[in-house]
Amino acid sequence: MIRLGPAGNIEQHDTISTLQKLKNMGLQAKEIEFVRQVYLKNDAAKIIGKKAKELDINLSIHAPYFINLASEEKDKVIASKKRILDSCERGHFLGATHVVFHPAYFGKRSKEETYSIVKNEIMDMLETINRSGWNVKLAPETTGKHSAFGSLDEIIKIVKETKCDICIDPAHLYARNNGTINFKEMLDKLEVLKLKNLHFHFSAIKYSPKGEVSHLTLAEGGPKFEPFASELLKRKIDCTIISESPITWQDSLNMKKILEKLGYKF
Repeated sequence: MIRLGPAGNIEQHDTISTLQKLKNMGLQAKEIEFVRQVYLKNDAAKIIGKKAKELDINLSIHAPYFINLASEEKDKVIASKKRILDSCERGHFLGATHVVFHPAYFGKRSKEETYSIVKNEIMDMLETINRSGWNVKLAPETTGKHSAFGSLDEIIKIVKETKCDICIDPAHLYARNNGTINFKEMLDKLEVLKLKNLHFHFSAIKYSPKGEVSHLTLAEGGPKFEPFASELLKRKIDCTIISESPITWQDSLNMKKILEKLGYKF
């Protein structure tokens, strides 16, 4: 099954009313955005999670953006892990599947040293998640800046070695590779993980020689969604695709139209 939905709420609507509007639109997923802070309390998360379950809308979380597991400042690493773990706790009460986060920046460290640090911190967080009984998947995301840890190969390797999950953002990979992406090659690489349900972000993107600059609507640039959708359908991949375009819900509907044109029935 393919599920589509937006990151964040629709315009000025709250989360509960957004869920109902998504259901009315024929969308099946939503990512809750903790951009600056983990603002939900557990009781509110339970209420939202119950409503999402009633409407058969899959929830996920994007942890706050202020995260760097490889910072040279120990207090920043501690704060980063707390933001991720607080997101995981809320995710458990929401009934969310994935907690997505941008893992780290290289800074002055080598790629190898950064990888080792991020791996150890993820393993430590997985222990806390298991010990706490939180039913969520920790999902480091492929990133769009060359200064950030998060190439496809780096994230695949860390998933294999820690048994965490993954979030793949083709727009970020497109930006990292100066405006090119091979969806067949990308999905071939992901097969080694043998994950049952993949979690994607998708939008078009503006980029520079340093990588990602800003997200765009599907109409404004690349990567294009139709060849990606064709590869997913060819392989019969079960997945959730979260729109991160400037008009998230509208591009989720545009993705739905493209998949239906290719023969997919929701």
